[in-house]
Amino acid sequence: MGRGTYAVARVAVVVRAPAGWLWWPGLLAAGIGVLVPGLTGRTAGLAAGAVLFLGAALVVFTARRGRYTELTRGASRAGKAVILQDRSVTLRIWRRAHRWWLLLAFLAAIASSAVLPAAGGLLMAGAALGLWGKARWLGRWEREHEALLWTRTEAVSRGGAAGKEVRGYVLTGAAAGDARAGGARAGATRA
Repeated sequence: MGRGTYAVARVAVVVRAPAGWLWWPGLLAAGIGVLVPGLTGRTAGLAAGAVLFLGAALVVFTARRGRYTELTRGASRAGKAVILQDRSVTLRIWRRAHRWWLLLAFLAAIASSAVLPAAGGLLMAGAALGLWGKARWLGRWEREHEALLWTRTEAVSRGGAAGKEVRGYVLTGAAAGDARAGGARAGATRA
């Protein structure tokens, strides 16, 4: 890269990246957990799982929203030296960095079914739902302002899209990059 050149990743894509990797394994772990009677029984496990699902979704959705709002307020226009990272590259980097944590979370969710059937898997799925909600919230901001939010890739790798390392966001036009507002794949249809 040339002098002053740096790469940026879409904020909504970074937020959305873990969602699919928590949702499907979480549902699979919950399905496996339903097959295990557990210490408390299936009914108690599913009831606890439903509470954990909703609680995790709410906590993840609301966590650090003030920090995101602060960073969006201070966002500046991206310069010509900025390189926009593709959505697929952002997802691949996130997956490689977290694959062992995801595997451990999946195994822990299955193991927790020995006590509370399906609860661990539903907790994972709830966290995924919260991340999707937060990405959609960011997407709504992007549509309202007709701009896309980006942040430096090296800051994201050390603490996420709103971590301490993130000094600020940069803005591009709504047509930049290969993902729609909210981080969805450009060719994906709306749900």
